[in-house]
Amino acid sequence: MPADIEQCRRIQSSVMNFFRVALALVVAASPVAAQIQTAGNGGPGPVKAPHLTVEMVSAGPAIAAGGTQTVGFVFAMETGWHVYWRNAGFAGYPPRVKWTLPDTVTAGALQFPAPTRLPLDTTVDYGYEDSVAYPVTLQADTKAKPGTVHVQAKLDWLVCKLTCVPGKADLGMDLKVMPAGTAVSSEGATVGALGAAIKHLPKPLPAGMKLVANSSGNDIVLTATTGVKTKFAEFYPIDTDVIADAGDEADDALADGVRIHMQRSPNAKTPPPTLHGLLKFNEDESYEMTTAIVPGLPAAVQSAGTSAAGVTVVSALALAFVGGIILNLMPCVFPVLFLKALSLLQSSNEERSRLRSHGIAYTLGIVASFWLVVAALLVLRAGGRQFGWGFQLQSPGFVVVLAAFLFFFALSLAGMFDFGLTFTSAGDSLTRKQGYSGSFFTGVLATVVATPCVGPFMGAAIGFALAQPAIFTFLIFTSLALGLAAPYMALSLQPAWVKLLPRPGAWMELLKQITALPLFATVIWLVYVYGRLFGGGPDASEGVQRIALLLTCLMLIAIAAWILGRWPARRWGTVFAALVALGAIAVPLSASREQAGSTVWVPYSKEAVQQARSEGKAVFVDFTAAWCLSCQVNERVVLNSGDVQRELKSGAVVPMRADWTQYDERITAALQAVGRSGVPTYIVYPASPSAAPDVLPEVLSKGIVLDAMRRDIKH
Repeated sequence: MPADIEQCRRIQSSVMNFFRVALALVVAASPVAAQIQTAGNGGPGPVKAPHLTVEMVSAGPAIAAGGTQTVGFVFAMETGWHVYWRNAGFAGYPPRVKWTLPDTVTAGALQFPAPTRLPLDTTVDYGYEDSVAYPVTLQADTKAKPGTVHVQAKLDWLVCKLTCVPGKADLGMDLKVMPAGTAVSSEGATVGALGAAIKHLPKPLPAGMKLVANSSGNDIVLTATTGVKTKFAEFYPIDTDVIADAGDEADDALADGVRIHMQRSPNAKTPPPTLHGLLKFNEDESYEMTTAIVPGLPAAVQSAGTSAAGVTVVSALALAFVGGIILNLMPCVFPVLFLKALSLLQSSNEERSRLRSHGIAYTLGIVASFWLVVAALLVLRAGGRQFGWGFQLQSPGFVVVLAAFLFFFALSLAGMFDFGLTFTSAGDSLTRKQGYSGSFFTGVLATVVATPCVGPFMGAAIGFALAQPAIFTFLIFTSLALGLAAPYMALSLQPAWVKLLPRPGAWMELLKQITALPLFATVIWLVYVYGRLFGGGPDASEGVQRIALLLTCLMLIAIAAWILGRWPARRWGTVFAALVALGAIAVPLSASREQAGSTVWVPYSKEAVQQARSEGKAVFVDFTAAWCLSCQVNERVVLNSGDVQRELKSGAVVPMRADWTQYDERITAALQAVGRSGVPTYIVYPASPSAAPDVLPEVLSKGIVLDAMRRDIKH
């Protein structure tokens, strides 16, 4: 009974903590927020707000043209109150800032010093008590004119104790712009609250430090090899829903580092593919890190259930073999085994020796593929890089090819076309004349689709194998391969067992169609993985764009499958379908990241347009939005083309981008001024301030854009 009471108390406390923050969030996002009194009137402060004071400080009084200067927002909280880190933890949000800057100055993102854990009954927040400064880097344009500029920031935050209170402040300061190359003072970057915050900012991971993250069940273990015995370390996740915010961390001092034990977030139904966060050793030493999570715990770690420390080579061999057998039931592998079982039913009258030979060829295909993958893993490990089983899923190209192939295979199983009819006719030399080769490469296929899966018993065996010398790693993975091959091998060695299978009939077609469902589900998962591979970059939209390209690939794969179903066993149809499929795979693979030397688009403002035209420059404004498909097509096909890029970077044209993804009154007014009400809209403002703007058509071509810019440059 006391345990039940304690559990109820913990649940009640968590609910109360959630609702206290949720209420503050609702207030901050509602019309009531407009009634929250704004502290300050555009000066540096300090200004008083509920439960804290805040001020804007600078590391120096000046900024050189083409140079940078650091400013910061310094919070001083009342006792027991706190503000938040970039990941607030259980609930809350970090400070947010909206700048009003002169055209020649840009501001970077808020930077966050290493936080502390702030326990609140049964939950944990990540943030700062007493005082903290959030640094920001300001950048002056190389063409900035000497003089005084005013930088202004509208800041909002959430400050919490037992309750949470939103706050706002209007802060600003004057900075003196000095000529390019002038040495300016930055003494404030080493002293005071701003200096302390800069000192406590996370650093890049040192080259000599190695990190390995492992997971099993709800356990996540991070091992940091520092080279010296380390008694204390904390991990703060940058991504949400990775570790349990209410979970207690425990660390083990190692002879050459430290090991941190964590619990997976209850909101994460599966282990996350990577661990991205802050590794903090003390107040002055913290590092931002990202590392892949390897299935299976280290051999020295005791986990709930199987003890990895108790795993031996013999037990690992046994676990791997059993895990390989069960792997046949995984959604990735079962359709392959099913088709092989169908082939046994259709060839059960063949000589027993021939059936056994097919089983051996299938087994050799699996074993050889496992050896190849493990050899690659060991080579990479020897080069100092840490990878886990399934590491090939960290390669975008591999994910594209695997997703396309599985989707193609699933369409066949679903009945869109007959895989066997098409490829048996088109590739008869492989499947009939060289039937053993067909069995061998079916084993290769089974390995390709099996490696992303980690079935029961495999976690402990793989975790143990990856920590062993190469010979034992090969032995354990060979056992896993033999387990994967065992069911089909057993049927080929004992053909009489085939009689235990039901007779061929209509049920086989139905079952084959049903087996397409887990393959489609696997493809959905691979699309998600593919997006995650790019979602952490500087452009948060890149993951979405990459997913769109992969979905385009799958659509083309479906067209190729339709061709095969519409004209089965036709050589020309097979060739055409193959070309479509290759083109489909090329779509996501050929996508490249924006080059570092590409055009830098200036944010649109009416004042910036007027300033550029007064300097004798034309202005090209791209009115766009992330949800505008035509905008994205025009950008990729025309605006990113080499000829247009060269013209935009010539210095005679100022490229500006008006992003209408979220409603903006200034952009709406600019559109209405030229008789437009939506995007895409492209306007070239001639160099002469008296000339009328040149409004381009919605569908662009390189000729239209180049002619307009060259014409308007001359005005």
